[in-house]
Amino acid sequence: MSIFINREEELSALEAKYKSNKAEFIIMYGRRRVGKTELIKQFCIGKKHTYYLSTKSNDLEQMKLIVKRISDSLNDRTPEINSWNEFFQYLQDKSKNERIVLAIDEYPYLLSANSAISSIFQAGWDEYLKKTKVFLILCGSSISVMESELSSKSPLYGRRTGQIRVEPFLFKDSIKFFPNYDIFNKIYSYGILGNVPLYLMEFSDKKNILSNIADSLLKKDSILYEEPIFLLREELREPELYSKIFEAISEKGAKMVDISAKTKIDQHKLPKYLGVLKKLNYIDVLTPVTIKKPKSKQTLYVIKDNFFKFWYKYVYPNKSEIEGGDKEKVIAIIKSQLDQYTSFIFEDICKQWFKELNRKNKLPIYFNKVGTWWGHTRILSDSGSERKELEIDIVCLDENKQEALFTECKWSNINYGEAKKVLEALKEKSKFVDWTRKKEYFCIVAKEIKDKKKLRKEGFLAFDLEDFD
Repeated sequence: MSIFINREEELSALEAKYKSNKAEFIIMYGRRRVGKTELIKQFCIGKKHTYYLSTKSNDLEQMKLIVKRISDSLNDRTPEINSWNEFFQYLQDKSKNERIVLAIDEYPYLLSANSAISSIFQAGWDEYLKKTKVFLILCGSSISVMESELSSKSPLYGRRTGQIRVEPFLFKDSIKFFPNYDIFNKIYSYGILGNVPLYLMEFSDKKNILSNIADSLLKKDSILYEEPIFLLREELREPELYSKIFEAISEKGAKMVDISAKTKIDQHKLPKYLGVLKKLNYIDVLTPVTIKKPKSKQTLYVIKDNFFKFWYKYVYPNKSEIEGGDKEKVIAIIKSQLDQYTSFIFEDICKQWFKELNRKNKLPIYFNKVGTWWGHTRILSDSGSERKELEIDIVCLDENKQEALFTECKWSNINYGEAKKVLEALKEKSKFVDWTRKKEYFCIVAKEIKDKKKLRKEGFLAFDLEDFD
């Protein structure tokens, strides 16, 4: 079953361009599985259009297929066309007085079939199409290739009239795939599957979470079982090396020196590989939110994609058990650790929620920076000094008014006394945050907080899942 959710902003942008009634040249790109093709198909509903999915075969053969698709969509006779020049003449003739959408998906495949194809499209646009009513979309999943087509070095530079990078969903949109789940199971699902439509469609909200995991991730014939490895092989030249990096940061992230030690990759070579994964939206680079010029020792690399995070933590290291028929053992491990795993996902969801509240001016500060803070201090004891690591889950900063909001996230049900202890400890930790502020606020977010109104009367911010929209 095909489900189309959100993408109102992207559709609105395409519709606005469509109504211009002049020639439009749109570059669309985004990581695989993110929903680009479905977005194009939704946009094309009710319009005269041709959709073509490129392959790695001969470019002239593909050109003839595109012509056949165009003529079929117009109920026209397919002409005999043998060159790209004739192709653009044909498209010019058909779109001179009528709006026609031509969407070429996976354009990088066409480019691999003929490295001069971008120059060919440049010439075709300049000579034949720019004064027509054609609506041309070139779409691709290879972010590096598509971004190179947007650069000043590309023949297409200056020809495009718009570009759209299709991003993965936020939590608020991902959960729309599970209308029958309560908020707890929606959060579990988001933590396991992340924010890519294809993956979200693999769970059924008529099953419990563990059954979904067993059926969709732990079966050798399920599409998610080998998905990360398949994507790495498709996208990258050294998939095994990148897989080692994912393994190394699958717990709670790692610093470069630790990644190097775990993967046996020279530390000076790692920035290149980590940069590729960041560009593909698979990992994130974190530094303490208060530091403007972080040093490499303060930088933490984490898996950004929740599906990759879950897969490398529970599926990849347990493939021997899964393929040996001991799936129940893996399910038992997941069941025992699921809440601990979800606690880190909950922090990310809270950050997203805070951004929504900030946009609506529903927090005591209007922050322009948000992130995590960590550091360390020395504690004196009878046995000498001891190094203690400190971390604050969410720190929101208003750099203009010099105000700060410090927050702890707890994926648990807590009472007033427990919440008060967390907040008092948070106050103490905040003293070690080296950032000048004139005013500060303290907040706790949990699954459920009993007597949260009492905490609010005492000047704290207190939220639980009841407060989430």
